Amino acid sequence: MLKTYGGSRVRRAKSVGGEADISLVGARSRPSDEEKAERIIVIESHISRNAAWFSRASAGVPHPLARVKFHLSRSEGNVVTGCGPGWVRVGADEYRASLILTPEAIVTPWAEAFEALAVEHFERVRELEPAIVLLGTGARQRFPHPRLYQALLADRIGVEVMDSSAAARTYNIIAAEGRRVAAALILP
Repeated sequence: MLKTYGGSRVRRAKSVGGEADISLVGARSRPSDEEKAERIIVIESHISRNAAWFSRASAGVPHPLARVKFHLSRSEGNVVTGCGPGWVRVGADEYRASLILTPEAIVTPWAEAFEALAVEHFERVRELEPAIVLLGTGARQRFPHPRLYQALLADRIGVEVMDSSAAARTYNIIAAEGRRVAAALILP
């Protein structure tokens, strides 16, 4: 197979060991040229997929490493440390029943199932005064009828609907930003 990346061609072939080999062939160094001074660089695909870097590396140009600065984030309050089918871990405590999670509080039990959602369930969320509600609807994303959470929208509280695992991950990000968030998680 031959693919073009910025004027260079990459040829992939299966090697004897099952690993794919990559040959980087420049426009002036094609194997079909009669010139004997052709340069073909052969590498293993698990090293890198950046073909342009290998052409620069053969010319002695160092790889331009991206400089990234990481900051240690110490979230205050409740943090989701794990989730799976039918459970969520907040800190060191594991929950197997539906719950409402905010950085300051954990309210359990909440709605037993998606089909059991009622206006009263969303009133319990509203009492916590979040700026945004992440509704985790179980193993898959399902949308409740808008009349159920109309009171939240009337109070200018945002509602985002997603599966429960995605809601738990998103909760951690928004809570780490210091925003008023509530994750209402239905755990099947």
